[in-house]
Amino acid sequence: MQKFLKWTLEAIRKDESLMSWMEEKRFEWVPLVSSALKNILQGQTVIILTDKEREWYGNYLSKTLNSFEKNRPFLPVVKFDGLSCNIDDINTKEKIEIVEDMLSISFPNGYMFFYVGKNNSIRTKIINHHEGSFSLILDEQLQNSFYLNSSDELLDLKLIQLTKLFDKSIDAVLSSEITMENLG
Repeated sequence: MQKFLKWTLEAIRKDESLMSWMEEKRFEWVPLVSSALKNILQGQTVIILTDKEREWYGNYLSKTLNSFEKNRPFLPVVKFDGLSCNIDDINTKEKIEIVEDMLSISFPNGYMFFYVGKNNSIRTKIINHHEGSFSLILDEQLQNSFYLNSSDELLDLKLIQLTKLFDKSIDAVLSSEITMENLG
């Protein structure tokens, strides 16, 4: 994982969008991205889910990861709201289990959630039951998630910068600049 950590630092420093705030936070970032990249390389589908305030970001993320301008294969990325159920109606353990059954059947290679938002959203109930989710959590530091502050006036810019770094990490793995062994 040290090589991926070093690669991440170099990518942050090369970025022209003033991403210096990530230099210290890369120690939080790298293990989460490493795990997500392994899941993607194993053929898991990425299911994008956000709280209501960041639905715009879910659209941005899905379009960015699978842009026709990229010189790479499309990734299995879907937005949860594109599935046949309304996330806001999933409010009991039984409903979560029904949805998990549907997702397991729909994505036989497995799936992971890419969640962005506050942890107190009803939408987090489903991701909290699924291991291996990639979460950018606002206003609360949780294990296996990346912390951001919702009152940060640069939050939207930071989300876009994180998408850019995540996307570059995918490119680096697909082009063998970083190998599975480097991911730890």
